[in-house]
Amino acid sequence: MVLGNIIDGIARNAERAADGVSEALFEPVVRLGVTGLSRSGKTVFITSLVANLMDRGRMPQLIAAQQGRIVSAFLQPQPDDTVPRFEYEAHLAAMTGAKPCWPQSTRSISQLRLSFRVQPSGIIAGVRGARTVHLDIVDYPGEWLLDLPLLNLSYEDWSKKALALAEKRVPQSDAFFELLSNVDPAKPLDELPAQWLAKSFTEYLAVSRETGFSGCAPGRFLMPGDLEGSPVLTFCPLPKTAAKRGTLYREFQRRYEAYKTKVVKPFFKDHFSRIDRQIVLVDALGAVHHGPQAVGDLHGALVEVLQAFKPGRKSWLASILGKRRVEKILFAATKADHLHHSQHPQLAALMQALVRDAKDRADFSGAQTDSIALASLRTTVEETHDHYGTALECVRGTLLETGKQAAMYAGHLPENPVNILNVAQSGATEWLDADYAVMNFLPAKISLKQGDGPPHIRLDRAAEFLLGDKLS
Repeated sequence: MVLGNIIDGIARNAERAADGVSEALFEPVVRLGVTGLSRSGKTVFITSLVANLMDRGRMPQLIAAQQGRIVSAFLQPQPDDTVPRFEYEAHLAAMTGAKPCWPQSTRSISQLRLSFRVQPSGIIAGVRGARTVHLDIVDYPGEWLLDLPLLNLSYEDWSKKALALAEKRVPQSDAFFELLSNVDPAKPLDELPAQWLAKSFTEYLAVSRETGFSGCAPGRFLMPGDLEGSPVLTFCPLPKTAAKRGTLYREFQRRYEAYKTKVVKPFFKDHFSRIDRQIVLVDALGAVHHGPQAVGDLHGALVEVLQAFKPGRKSWLASILGKRRVEKILFAATKADHLHHSQHPQLAALMQALVRDAKDRADFSGAQTDSIALASLRTTVEETHDHYGTALECVRGTLLETGKQAAMYAGHLPENPVNILNVAQSGATEWLDADYAVMNFLPAKISLKQGDGPPHIRLDRAAEFLLGDKLS
C-alpha cells in the first residue's frame, strides 16, 4: 500500500510537471477558483462571466476586449476527466429564457475550460501571431472552503470552538444542546443515539445557514452528496472527557480525523492547491439584512477561510514544479443591483472592511487583492420615489416569491463601514439606528443583441483584475 502511494505520488507530480511545462512554454493556463458562501451567486457569476467573455459587447473595462485583441473565445473539454463539467448551457438558458429563473446552486465541484485566441500588444504585436490562453474555471462550494481550517484543529480544539459558537446561536442550537445534555460521551458507543446527535447537529447548521449565519462547518454536513449517512459524516462536537477506546467520544474523535483525512485533504490536494487566481463572492447585503450577529459571523468566517490561501507571486519555475500560489484574490460583494448605484461605494467599502485582516495578510505575502461591488446578472432598474417630501433612490424588479413588480429601498449604508462592524462585534442583536431590507428578485426578461452578453454591473472590471494581464 505504501509503495502504491509512492508510485501514485510520483505519477501525479510527473503529470503536473508536464502540465506546468506546457503552460509555461506554449499555451498559458489560468486556473480561476470561484467560491463563496451559500447564496452568494457562484453559479450565476460563472455563467454570466463566460457568456460575456464569449460575447464581449458589455465588457468595456476588459482592456483586451476594448482594444479588440481577443480574436475569439470558445469552450473546450475541461482537462480533468474526473471532474464534472459546469453546466453552462443549461444555466444560461435558465437565466435568459422566455421565463427566466435562477439556475440550480452549486452542490459539488465542477469545471469549465474557456480558451482565447489573443493578439499580442506592444512591440511584439507586429512580429508575433495570435496565441492561445486557456481559462480553467473551478467552481466549488464555499462550505467546503470552511473545512480547510479543520486541518489544523484537533477534535478537542474543534469541539470547544464549535460548541462555543453554537452557544451564541440560540435558538438555532436549542434542540441540539437539549439532546447533548442527555448524552454521556464517556459511555460505550451506541450507534442509534450517535446518529441522532449527528443529525441534530446537522439540522442546527442548516437552520443557522437559513437564518443568515455563514460559519457552518463541517461543510459536507450541509452538502453530503454520496457520503450521506456514512460514518465519516456521523459525528458532532462533544465536551472534553477522559474516555477509553470504544466510547462515544473516542469514536467521534476517530470519525472527525477520518473526515479530515478522507474528505478535506483530497479536496485540498487535488483541487484547491492548484488554483492561482481566486474570487470570493459574498452576500454582504444578505448578512446586513439578517442583523448584527449575521454580519459578525460572516466576518469571522471570512477571516478563517482565507487563512487557507497561499498568496504570493508565482514564478516560472514554480509553475513547472507544481508549487502554485494564489497570485490574485478578488473579494466581491454580490447583488449590487439591489442598491441604487449611489450606494455601491459603501457596499464595496463594507466588503473591504469585512476582509481587512485577511486582505492585509495576503497583501503582505505578495498577492494582489481588491474589493468590488458587482452584480453578475442585473435584475433591476433604478427609480426615485418621493416619500413624504424625501427622495428615495430605489430599485425595481420582479419579486421571486410572487412574480409581481415591486420597488425597494434597502436602507442607507453608512459612509464608514466600521459603524456596521462595531455594532456587529458588540453582541447587539439588531441595528439600533437603521433598518435594512432585502427583496429577492427574479432575473429580468432580456433580449440580447448579437455580440452582447447578459447585463451586469462591474463584471468587466472583475475580469480585468483577474485575467487582464494574461490577455495582454
